[in-house]
Amino acid sequence: MITAIVVHDGDNVATALEAIEAGQTVSAGPARLTAIDAIPRGHKIALRDIAAGAAVVKYGSPIGTASSPIAAGAHVHTHNVASARGRGDLHAAPRSPDIGIP
Repeated sequence: MITAIVVHDGDNVATALEAIEAGQTVSAGPARLTAIDAIPRGHKIALRDIAAGAAVVKYGSPIGTASSPIAAGAHVHTHNVASARGRGDLHAAPRSPDIGIP
């Protein structure tokens, strides 16, 4: 049974279709691996090791950067991925005080 879905051949993460327990064997596209963390339904699992600073790729596109090394089978989420997507605090440049220059 497929427990996680891989959208694109270039992805290094898959999305859990159901909750995955640590130690569970996961089938994700052609990959079979062991989860090293519990992974909630809808969250990502690393298909292979991802080095700190490397792109986390889903849908064939980078969705963020690994903020620490991520081992194959690990839970991939905000604790180990830095991303500018969905961040409301990045829309405006800081303003200089008193002179009105953006």
